[in-house]
Amino acid sequence: MHASPEILAFFDEPTFTVTYLVADPATGAAAVIDPVLDFDAASARIGSASVEAVLAAAAARAWRIEMVLETHAHADHLSGAKLIAARTGAWIGIGAHIGEVQATFVPMFGADDVLPDARDFDRLLHDGEIVPLGNLAFTVMHTPGHTAACISLRIADAVFVGDTLFMPDYGTARCDFPGGDAHALYASIRRLLALPDATRMFLCHDYKGPGRTEFAWETTVAEQRRANVQAHDGIDEAAFVALRQARDATLAPPRLLLPSIQVNIRAGRLPPADAHGVQALRLPLRAGDEGAATLLS
Repeated sequence: MHASPEILAFFDEPTFTVTYLVADPATGAAAVIDPVLDFDAASARIGSASVEAVLAAAAARAWRIEMVLETHAHADHLSGAKLIAARTGAWIGIGAHIGEVQATFVPMFGADDVLPDARDFDRLLHDGEIVPLGNLAFTVMHTPGHTAACISLRIADAVFVGDTLFMPDYGTARCDFPGGDAHALYASIRRLLALPDATRMFLCHDYKGPGRTEFAWETTVAEQRRANVQAHDGIDEAAFVALRQARDATLAPPRLLLPSIQVNIRAGRLPPADAHGVQALRLPLRAGDEGAATLLS
């Protein structure tokens, strides 16, 4: 048995997202984690270049993509999970608490086609569950805080943490989305940082910390414990929560929040076509002041 998986990273700079292709080199069994579906908001044009790059890399190595794993329902990019599944026969998995996220957003977007019991996803992954990948295996860790359904995926000496942590010079995930909780995030981070110091930590995003010129998405537990600007050793829960809540109060919504959520609660499936054959995303309107409110009544 190989001690470590082979890991390829694909960085999508428009959304600052990292997709991972993870394989057991002994058997060629492979998983895709957090794939990106290209989307241009101005033209509403969807593309598959990011997915094609992952598929081509797997084909070049004769790896078989058996599963697509989402660390959560992302709010900053559309998921390419359905496209990968259609092309490879892979199953799609996400954290078992995704139903809580769907319950919040289905009414907001009128997404009545979302299947009950989160059945748009093939498998709901529970804390502590073992997911075999060839001779290796992922261990699922429920790591809520950014959302209620966030999971991290540990395999051998590596862990994929989604949005829970960023590079040490940038900090941690925001907690101001529905279901987010800074106290829960603190507990999740401490759980991750209790892994062995040498554990390689792979992140879903990078936005470059102050003064850094290159993108980066791999670090270690030891480095996070030593240097994470928001969550290093010695920062207690009260201090972390105060810092996180103050920071969140200054953040704008992600640029692709509304389209991303609509697609991602459907496991990467687009909304069904209307009577005219048009597939469309909804843009719920919100009044910014009393005058505008009259327009919505």
